[in-house]
Amino acid sequence: MSVDQLTDTTGGDEKATTEAVTTAAAAAGSYPVAPGYRLNVRSGPGTGYSIVRTLPEGSRVQIRCQTPGTRVSGPYGTSNIWDGIGSGQYVSDAYVRTGSDGYVAPRC
Repeated sequence: MSVDQLTDTTGGDEKATTEAVTTAAAAAGSYPVAPGYRLNVRSGPGTGYSIVRTLPEGSRVQIRCQTPGTRVSGPYGTSNIWDGIGSGQYVSDAYVRTGSDGYVAPRC
């Protein structure tokens, strides 16, 4: 069910309910980058792709989708999963604390 389809059946404020769901969804999809790391954001799912920017220490990322790519070892293990965080922007899942060794978002 999309946020647009939600209705408040408790007699409360529908706008407040929608805003609360939207805020909760955004928080649930936001994950911290490993502490002490500046993370390279690449143009594709692998180390062979160009770096488009670097995230500063303490960053959080919203994972839009995930896809397999180059296998990378990082603070959260070794993984070939790459997290799509924007159009043409990917980070290695080995540097993002998702709480899972598998996919936590739809495939790109």
